[in-house]
Amino acid sequence: MTRFSYNATTQQGKRTFGVVEAKDREAALDLILQRGLKPIIIKEAAGNKKGFSLGGNKVKSDYIVIFTRELSAMVSAGVPLLRSLTSLANHTESATLRKILEEVTKDIEGGAALGDALGKHPTVFSAVYVNMVRAGEAAGILDDILKRLATQQEKNATMRKKIKSAMTYPMVLIGITFLAFFGLMLFVIPQIGKIVQDLGGPDAKLPGLTVFMLALSHYMVAFWYLLIPGIFGSIFAVLRFIRTPKGKIALDTLSLKIPGIKSIVMKVAVARFARTFSALIGAGVAVLEALEVTAHAVGNSLYEKAILDAANEVKNGSTLSSIIEKSPLFPAIVPQMLSVGEETGQTDTVLVKVADFYEEEVDVAIEGLSSIIEPVMIVFMGGMVGVIAASVMLPIANLSQNIKS
Repeated sequence: MTRFSYNATTQQGKRTFGVVEAKDREAALDLILQRGLKPIIIKEAAGNKKGFSLGGNKVKSDYIVIFTRELSAMVSAGVPLLRSLTSLANHTESATLRKILEEVTKDIEGGAALGDALGKHPTVFSAVYVNMVRAGEAAGILDDILKRLATQQEKNATMRKKIKSAMTYPMVLIGITFLAFFGLMLFVIPQIGKIVQDLGGPDAKLPGLTVFMLALSHYMVAFWYLLIPGIFGSIFAVLRFIRTPKGKIALDTLSLKIPGIKSIVMKVAVARFARTFSALIGAGVAVLEALEVTAHAVGNSLYEKAILDAANEVKNGSTLSSIIEKSPLFPAIVPQMLSVGEETGQTDTVLVKVADFYEEEVDVAIEGLSSIIEPVMIVFMGGMVGVIAASVMLPIANLSQNIKS
């Protein structure tokens, strides 16, 4: 499919511009005429199929939640879909979302379904979102599906904010600690070392710790032009590596081995799995398709592989609960609740309860970790400063004893 930009006039004679997606120029002309427009210029648009108008721009999750909730209310009230989208586009505070909604509206005017129109903007509307909308359209329960989506978006946004909030404080402390360390090593230690050596003379015997700190400071001062780029280069290399498939697997594997972090990672992944899968099943999405979409939405490569493997076994006739039970990544309560849901035909309802339970567990775990991180970071900062202070005070104490003797 190719995107064509056009310059046309409406039936009232007003000039309008837009973009359509079609197989060729003639198909694009037909779509423009179907919109009741009289084309003046039609030409192939620059850029690719996805994200032409927005590139890689993203929209804050808060705006998506508000949009979903308001669209659900308007559709439930009987407002036509096109009118609802146009109204929401005009009133949203996000310029990026406004442009997207304008594109979505034009696509729907051209005969596309809402789910298909949203699917052209994957950086904003996830696969879970698009699949649920498609299922809601097919079943004629779009308003109910949008309510489910809004709830799910709110839960996910809340969880992300809590995790970011818990990580902000220790990251700030680590940054301050390293800045203080480098500041002392580059500017303070050399001056103090010079004073100590002047007082003790060239033959003065300094403590081992002081010798080490002075040597490290000398190295940092002499090769700062290599050290600083090396540090930033290493950080850049690590960040780039963890964005690769191998790096992501390595990071996820490591996170599941660190005490304290492991518990939070598992609970977050299980909560996302339960809420996403329940939402898709409740929307009427087929189990295999729901598992595939959920796997990519969990956000952990190890859980993604486990869920995709489970989908293959379900395809061969196994029950999901029996497969999940064999995986060490899922707590025992998950397969047990899944089994109950499979027996009663209420898998979506049961998994919502699982999601609620583990989201509460995540809150408790994050609060507990936050309370531990603060004293640990204070001890860490105090230890670094203490080592530097000791390297300075030990030779001064030795010199004072020599003077007294």
